[in-house]
Amino acid sequence: MASARPARSRSGAQCWQLLLTLSILTFACDACKKVILHVPSQLDAEKFVGRVNLKECFQSANLIHSSDPDFQILEDGSIYATNAILLSSEERSFTILLYNTENHEERKLHVLLQHQTKKRHSKEKVLRRAKRRWAPIPCSMQENSLGPFPLFLQQIQSDTAQNYTIFYSIRGPGVDREPMNLFYVERDTGNLYCTRPVDREEYESFELIAFATTPDGYTPELPLPLLIRIEDENDNYPIFTETTYVFTVSENCRVGSTVGQVCATDKDEPDTMHTRLKYSIIEQLPAYPTLFSMHPTTGVITTSSSQLDRELIDKYQLKIKVQDMGGQYFGLQTTSTCIINIGDANDNLPTFTRTSYVTSVEENTVDVEILRVTVEDKDLMNTANWRANYTILKGNENGNFKIVTDPKTNEGVLCVVKPLNYEEREQVNLQIGVVNEAPYSKEASSQSIMSTATVTVNVKNQDEGPECSPLVQTVQIKENVPVGTKSRGYKAYDPETRSSSGIRYKKLTDPKGWVTINENEGSITVFRNLDREAESVRGGIYNITILASDKDGRTCTGTLGIILEDVNDNGPVIPKRTVVICKPVLASADIVAVDPDEPANGPPFDFSLDSDADSDIERKWRLKKINDTAARLFFQEDLPFGTYQVPVRVTDRHGVSLITPLTVKLCDCVTENDCTLRTDPRIGHGEVRLGKWAILAILLGIALLFCILFTLVCGGTGVAKQPKVFPDDLAQQNLIVSNTEAPGDDKICSTNGFTTHTAGCSAQGICGTMGSGVKNGGQETIEMVKGGHQTMDSCRGTGHHHTLDSCRGGPVEVDNCRYTYSEWHNYTQPRLGEKVQLCNQDDKHGHAQDYVLTYNYEGKGSVAGSIGCCSERQEEDGLEFLDHLEPKFRTLAEACIKR
Repeated sequence: MASARPARSRSGAQCWQLLLTLSILTFACDACKKVILHVPSQLDAEKFVGRVNLKECFQSANLIHSSDPDFQILEDGSIYATNAILLSSEERSFTILLYNTENHEERKLHVLLQHQTKKRHSKEKVLRRAKRRWAPIPCSMQENSLGPFPLFLQQIQSDTAQNYTIFYSIRGPGVDREPMNLFYVERDTGNLYCTRPVDREEYESFELIAFATTPDGYTPELPLPLLIRIEDENDNYPIFTETTYVFTVSENCRVGSTVGQVCATDKDEPDTMHTRLKYSIIEQLPAYPTLFSMHPTTGVITTSSSQLDRELIDKYQLKIKVQDMGGQYFGLQTTSTCIINIGDANDNLPTFTRTSYVTSVEENTVDVEILRVTVEDKDLMNTANWRANYTILKGNENGNFKIVTDPKTNEGVLCVVKPLNYEEREQVNLQIGVVNEAPYSKEASSQSIMSTATVTVNVKNQDEGPECSPLVQTVQIKENVPVGTKSRGYKAYDPETRSSSGIRYKKLTDPKGWVTINENEGSITVFRNLDREAESVRGGIYNITILASDKDGRTCTGTLGIILEDVNDNGPVIPKRTVVICKPVLASADIVAVDPDEPANGPPFDFSLDSDADSDIERKWRLKKINDTAARLFFQEDLPFGTYQVPVRVTDRHGVSLITPLTVKLCDCVTENDCTLRTDPRIGHGEVRLGKWAILAILLGIALLFCILFTLVCGGTGVAKQPKVFPDDLAQQNLIVSNTEAPGDDKICSTNGFTTHTAGCSAQGICGTMGSGVKNGGQETIEMVKGGHQTMDSCRGTGHHHTLDSCRGGPVEVDNCRYTYSEWHNYTQPRLGEKVQLCNQDDKHGHAQDYVLTYNYEGKGSVAGSIGCCSERQEEDGLEFLDHLEPKFRTLAEACIKR
C-alpha cells in the first residue's frame, strides 16, 4: 500500500504541511462549485433527487434559492423535483444560491444531473485518471431505486494492483448472508454493483468486507470494511398512535390550558425532513367559536378561549392532521379524530323555585314531613356540583325543625323533630338557605353564593276535622290539553253535616307541578303541559296530594289521581338499534317497532327506508313487512362484511312517524352470538369469557383448598406435647449441635443480667447455647453460640458491644458473647439449686426418667461428662468439643434442638 515517507528535515515537513493546506482549500472551493448527481432519465413530481451538503459550502446561509424552478432545495440539502421532468440530454445543471441576509454574503453551488447510464462510464473515467487507495470508501444508494439494475455503486481498488494481479471479493450481509445476492463485485475490476431495490426501513445500511488477493492466494492487503448506506425516500405516511383521542377539560378554564397531546410516528429516517412532522387542526365541530389550538411541533392541544360552557355545549370534536416534510404541501399526511369532553365546574348556584312557602302542622306531632322545597341547578346532575345542602338560617332557635336533602330528587325535606304547642305559638317563620356540596368555582361573597327562601309554618289545633272520603278520588283529563284547562278536583266532607261547604283545599304534593287547585272548590287547573309518558306517571295515572281543611283548621289529606287519556304524540321506535345478519346462512334480519302510546294510536306500522341521507340505501337494502309491528330487512347486493348505518322510518296508523338509525353488521358467522363474541366480524378472533358458574366453581375450589390446608395445620398443632419436667431457665439449651440445620425458636437475647424474653410465648430460657470457656485478657469468659432462627438483640462482652439483627432463618449464624465466669456462676448457681430439688419429680410427683441413670462406658478421657437433667459442669476447662462433635452425637443434637 502507498504511504507517505517521513520528512527528512523540518523544511520538508513544512512543505508537506503547506501542500496539505492548499489541497484542503482547493477541495473546499471545488465542493462549492459543482456537485454531480446521477439520476434516471425520467423524474416524477415530488421525487427525491439527492442530497448535497450545504454546510460545507456556506455555513451561515439562511436563504436558499434554486435557479431552476423544476427543483426545490430544503434546509437539510435535500433536492426534490417539483414537476415531472424528462432529461432529453445526457446532462442537466442548475445553481443553488446560498445567501446570508445579515452580512449580504452569497455563494453558488452548481449541481450537475447525469443519466444513470452515464454514471458507470464517468466513474471509470475518474478511476482511470486518479489512482485509488485501499481504504474505506463512503458509499450510498437511493432507497427503492428504479435502476437500471445491476446498479453501479463504486469501485474498490488496491495500490498493490500495480505490482500484482489482484482479484477482488466481498462478504457480509447482502452477499453471502440475508438478504442474499444483493451485492456483487467484479473480480478483476473491483466494481461494486447492486442487483435490486432496497427498502431502508428494512435495512438501513450494509457493512461489507472487501478482500484483495493474488491468484496464488496471497493477500497483500488487510480486509477492507465497506459501509453502504441506504438514502431514505419519503415513502411512509406518518401515523397517529390512536385512531380517536379522547380528552377532558374543565369549563371556564383559563386560556392556554392544556387539553391533551397527540402523537404520531413515521418509519422514515429520523432527524430528516421525511420525519419532521407538523400537527394542525383541520376542523372543529361545532365550528364557532374557535376554542382550541394545536402546537405544530409537539401536538399539544390548548384552549384559545375562555368561553367553554358545559351547559351550552358539553362536547367538541376536532379533526386533526399530521404531515411530514415540515408540513409542506407535498408532504405525506394522515388525519385522526379528537373528542374533547367539557368537564363540569360548579359555576351555577342552586336557586329555589319559589321565594316563599307556606305549610302547616298539627300540634303535638313529631317526626313528620311538612314541606318539600325544590331548587334549580344547571350543573351536571348527580354530581357534587348539583347536589344541594339545605340549612335553616333563622326561626329554629328551639330546635323544632330540621331540613334534609332527598338523595333521589335533590329536594329539601322540612320535618318536625320536636312537638309544637298551638297555645304557645300558632305560626313559625323560617328562613332556609341552599348551597352545593362542592364549593362555588367563581369568586363571590358569602352572601351572594347562597339562595334563600322563607317558610311559614302554621301550627294547627288538634280536633276532628273534615273527612276525606273516599281517600283516593280520580278525574280524567286528556294529555297535552291547553294550559288553563279546568276540571273537577277533590271533594272532602264535613262528617257532621255531610256537606263540602266551608272546606278549603290545598295542594300538598305535585311532583311535576302540573296543576293548581282552587282553594274554595277543590277543582284543579292545568298549569303545565301534561305528558302521559312521563316517568312520574304510573299506569296512566298522575297522583297529587290534597289537603282539605275546615274553618277551624281541622284537616284531612287525600289523593287525587289524574287519569291521563292518551294522545298520539309519540312516533314508533325500534328498540333494538343493532342488527346482526350472518351472511353465509341468512340474507335478512327481523326488526320490531314499538309505540309508547296506547294501542289505538299505535300499530299497524308502516316501515320504509329513509334515503334522504344516502341515495344508495334503497339500492343496497330492502324492507318487507311481516306483520303489524315487524318487518324484514334484506341486503340486495353482495355487500362486503362490515358495519352499515341504515335509517328506517316507522309510521303508525295515524301517520306519526319517527326515523330510527339502525346499525347493521354483516358478519361471517352462523349465529348472532358467534359475531357478538368476535372483535372482528370477518376474522372472528373471539374473546374468552368466564360465565358466572365457572367463576363460582373456581371460588369453591379455592375455598376447598383452604379448608384442607386449615385441617392439616390444626391437626399438626393439636398433637399433645410432652410435659416439661424442669422449669425453663438458662440451662435448658446447654448443649446444641453447632452444625444442625433444624429450625430453632424465635427468641430475643438480652445482655442485662442474662435475662431472657420470648417473642409470642412465655419465658423459655436464654437464646443461645453455652460454648467453651476462653481466656480474654486474663479473665475467663463464656462463649455463647446462636442457633438457626434464634434472635439476639445485643450482647455485651469485656470491653466490647455488639448489635445483632434478628435471625430470619436459613443458615446457622454464630456470634460470640463473652461474660466473666463470676457473673455466669452467680447467675446459674441458685437456679441449678432449684432444679436439683425438682429434677427427681415429674408432673405427677414421680421420679424423673433421667434422675438416676447408669451410662455406658464411653471410653477413657471423655470430655462430655454427664448429660443428665441435674448435671452441672464445674470444671473450668474449655468446651471446645461442642464445636467438633462426632457423627454419633447428631441424633442427640437433633433431639436437643427439637426440645
